[in-house]
Amino acid sequence: MTGAPAEFVSLAHQLADAAGAVQRRYFRTPGAVDTKADESPVTIADRESEAAMRDLIGRHCPTHGILGEEHGAADLDAEWVWVLDPIDGTKSFITGRPLFGTLIALLHQGVPVVGIIDQSIIGERWVGVAGEPSTHHGKPIHVRPCTRIADAVLFVTSPRMFSTSSQLTAFQRVEREVRLPMFGGDCYAYGLMAMGFADLVIEASLAPYDYMALVPVVLGAGGMLTDWQGAALTMQSDGRVIAAGDPRVHAEAKALLDLA
Repeated sequence: MTGAPAEFVSLAHQLADAAGAVQRRYFRTPGAVDTKADESPVTIADRESEAAMRDLIGRHCPTHGILGEEHGAADLDAEWVWVLDPIDGTKSFITGRPLFGTLIALLHQGVPVVGIIDQSIIGERWVGVAGEPSTHHGKPIHVRPCTRIADAVLFVTSPRMFSTSSQLTAFQRVEREVRLPMFGGDCYAYGLMAMGFADLVIEASLAPYDYMALVPVVLGAGGMLTDWQGAALTMQSDGRVIAAGDPRVHAEAKALLDLA
C-alpha cells in the first residue's frame, strides 16, 4: 500500500499538536527526572505527551493498535498500528536543548506509511507519507548528492549507544572516513539529513519507536534508511540503522560496518 487515508494523516498532525502542547508547558521548568530500567531518563512530559496522543487515537481510531515508549503496547496485530515516541531525546529535553522531537508513525500491516518528526519548541515539523514527497513546514524536501564518504557529514546521537566493543569499532571505522562527524541530535539529525544538510546517520540500540517514524520521512526525501545489513527496517529489526542521502555513501558505510 502507498500512502494512507487523509483522515489518518490529519490525526497524526493532531497527535503532534497535542504532544507539543504538553512539552511547551514543561520545557526548561524544574521537574523530577526518573530513571527507567534501561538507565534512560523519563519525565512527566514524556508520560503526559504520550497519554495525550493515546487518548486521541482511542477516541478517533479505537480499532488501531499502539506501541508507545512510555505506556507500552496494545493490539499490535491490528491492521493499523501507531508507534509513538513522545520525546525522542529526553536527555536534550532535561538539559534545555531544543533538539528533541516527537516521533509518530502509522504502520499498515507492519509497514510504516506515515511518519512525523515534530520539534515543538522551535516549531519544526517533518512529514513523510508513503508514495509522496516528504515535507518540512509543508514544503517538499530532498536529500543532497554526495559521491563519496570522504565528503560526508555524519551524525550520531552518542558513541555510548554502541553497546558492544565490536559495534563501537565498526562505527569508528566510518567516523574516521567522513569529512565531518557530528554528535547529538537524536531524531532531529534525520530531519536535517532529509533536508540536505547532512549525508549520513549511523546509530544502534534503537527501538521501533525510535526509527519507525523516520522511515517515511527519509524515503520520501529520496534517502535510504536500513539496518546495518542493508535490509528494510521492521518491528523486528535489531536497532542498528544506517540513514544516507546518497546510495553511494550508504554502500561505503555499510561496507565499513561489515568489515571483520
